[in-house]
Amino acid sequence: MLTRKEKEEQVDELREKFGRATSVFVADYRGITVKKLEALRIGLRKAKASDAEFRVAKNSVLKRASEGGPVEGLKGDFKGTTSVAISFGDPAALAKTLVDYAKDNEQFQLRSAMLDGEVLDPAGISQLATLPSLDELRGRLIGLLQAPASQLARLLNEPGAQIARVVSARSEGGESKAEGGE
Repeated sequence: MLTRKEKEEQVDELREKFGRATSVFVADYRGITVKKLEALRIGLRKAKASDAEFRVAKNSVLKRASEGGPVEGLKGDFKGTTSVAISFGDPAALAKTLVDYAKDNEQFQLRSAMLDGEVLDPAGISQLATLPSLDELRGRLIGLLQAPASQLARLLNEPGAQIARVVSARSEGGESKAEGGE
């Protein structure tokens, strides 16, 4: 049993984490063993959601920590066996990891999430999980920005390359004529 001071410390810690989180996911973990929950934590560390945290907390602590904060809209989902996953980085990567885990473990059910002040239902979380990760989007953007420059470089190099091929072909053709004429 937690003392009042320990609960207050947990509330303060969660309030601080909710304040700097990019997204918060609420899930029901009823029927999941401790071993399977630890597998989820390990999966979060290995996945692109490494800047995320998964924890189980008392509903009263979660409700007090969310009061007046950016995740107050999730307050109604803090009931029953509640766990929260907090992302401090890419929300799509965490959503993918949680949705994949929920597919493998039917007892684990995502209830809701908070993303940019919007409350997402389980369907919205699934949709978020289909989005490309932040790193993938950055890679695509860099590719789009580099494409015109590389095309321009190829275009500028092409006349010189054509001349080099012609000179090479002539020199090879001249050598074979010289060899054949002896």
